[in-house]
Amino acid sequence: MDKTEKNVYEICHNAKKASYNIIDISTNTKNSILADVVKLLKKNSQIILEANKKDLQQAKKNNLDNAKIDRLTLDQSRINSIIKTIQDIIKLPDPVNKLLYQTKRDNGLTIKRVSTPIGVLLAIYESRPNVTADISALAIKSGNVVILKCGFESINTSSIIADIFRQALVKNKVDINFVNFLSFNNRELIYKILKLNNFIDVVIPRGGKSLIKSIAENSTIPLFMHLDGNCHTYIHHKANFDKARKILINAKMRRVGICGATESLLIDKKIAKKIIPLIADDLSLLKCEIRGEKDSIIIDKRIKLANEQDYYTEYLDKIISVKIVNDLNHAIEHIAKYGSSHTESIITEDKKSAKIFLTKVNSAIVMHNASTQFADGGEFGFGSEVGIATGKLHARGPVGLEQLTTFKYIVESDFAIRK
Repeated sequence: MDKTEKNVYEICHNAKKASYNIIDISTNTKNSILADVVKLLKKNSQIILEANKKDLQQAKKNNLDNAKIDRLTLDQSRINSIIKTIQDIIKLPDPVNKLLYQTKRDNGLTIKRVSTPIGVLLAIYESRPNVTADISALAIKSGNVVILKCGFESINTSSIIADIFRQALVKNKVDINFVNFLSFNNRELIYKILKLNNFIDVVIPRGGKSLIKSIAENSTIPLFMHLDGNCHTYIHHKANFDKARKILINAKMRRVGICGATESLLIDKKIAKKIIPLIADDLSLLKCEIRGEKDSIIIDKRIKLANEQDYYTEYLDKIISVKIVNDLNHAIEHIAKYGSSHTESIITEDKKSAKIFLTKVNSAIVMHNASTQFADGGEFGFGSEVGIATGKLHARGPVGLEQLTTFKYIVESDFAIRK
């Protein structure tokens, strides 16, 4: 075992130990830590921006793609957004020690179900330094220890942000191992960490499909995960065209590099001839490439021929697939086949059709007359999120404070023995 590996095992050991020490940390202390983080972020914003410049210069040398460059980039506005997120988390109620259920049994037992932290979180993520702040703040408020492993493309920025959290912990006389940062760049060592079930309780992967797939295949620890965000917007034949056009442009083009961006557009056959040219006008003005099947190309020659793989693809770029569907059921079937169970939206003025869509589409987030870019913990009122979970166990959709807790049963009695 070399020095780096020994150090990593020591970090994991200390993280587990810290999870026992801080399980009863008070809400006031948690909020005080986060308030100090806010002060330190404001004080050190220029240092953070300088570090980010270094990361961006290296990323461009390494030909990082545009979506990742966008995620990596910080400016004062984005730092202010990080600060606002933490301030929002401070205002949220503490999710720990909430009474979820209580009953008094005939056998003399009083049984309570109470929320409790999960324990130790391992976050592995790519080029978004804001994730360092989001996950650390949510971990602190939910009483969980976090081990952070960012992609090497954001190492300078993320390490400074993580250090700010650790400074705030020291100032509040709280175990510094509440927040841990791994700075090595060794994939094989990451795979070893993913087997440390005795130290780590949950893995949170955030990044591209290949990263998340690799983590899922190599981890023996449970994951909160989604492989990709192939989100759909379906324009129903009873849609308001003005609403539909504005919602779609926002859903696709507001930020093309996020997992909540619409990648696939479904259009009802009854309105295809009328609305496709209008949508092609809107997207072409914004230099978004449209890929569709032959029927859509007949309607508008600006559409390029799609292959079947396009309908499975999360582009994270100015590209969208379009498919003409026969009706509502056809749209639902298409999403079930090609979707990634992330976020889907129906645009319609018909409430009955909307209800059918919202009921039958079994994705983590389903919407009516709303941009898929609202698939975000902050927009849901969760303060922030550690990611979007598309699985069906424990947590689904934006993983915020409540989803970072589990529960235990507290059983009390004056004197009870079982016959």
